[in-house]
Amino acid sequence: MWTRHHKKKKIGRLILPAVTIAFLSYFGYHSIHGDYGLRASQEFERQRMVRSAELAELVAHRQQLERQVELLSDGSLERDMMDEKARYQLNMSRPDEIVIFDVYLD
Repeated sequence: MWTRHHKKKKIGRLILPAVTIAFLSYFGYHSIHGDYGLRASQEFERQRMVRSAELAELVAHRQQLERQVELLSDGSLERDMMDEKARYQLNMSRPDEIVIFDVYLD
């Protein structure tokens, strides 16, 4: 009885490991460098820290403005605050006064 014996080719044994390595390399690369990878998450975290600092600054400025508005409201109208705002807006004072405006530059 004649039988055929086939030699197993070496290339057949390398196909599955090559496909596996290519698959893992592709997803490994994109898990680090992709749009949602490790480097992108570091950039998102940096932006979050910058925006948090900016938010804290804006909240402090808003609180300052709210305090000034509270001083100008009807219930607790203070003459000094009203006088200061009027002089600043009109840029006027009495002839015997010197007005020095302290301007806050942000």
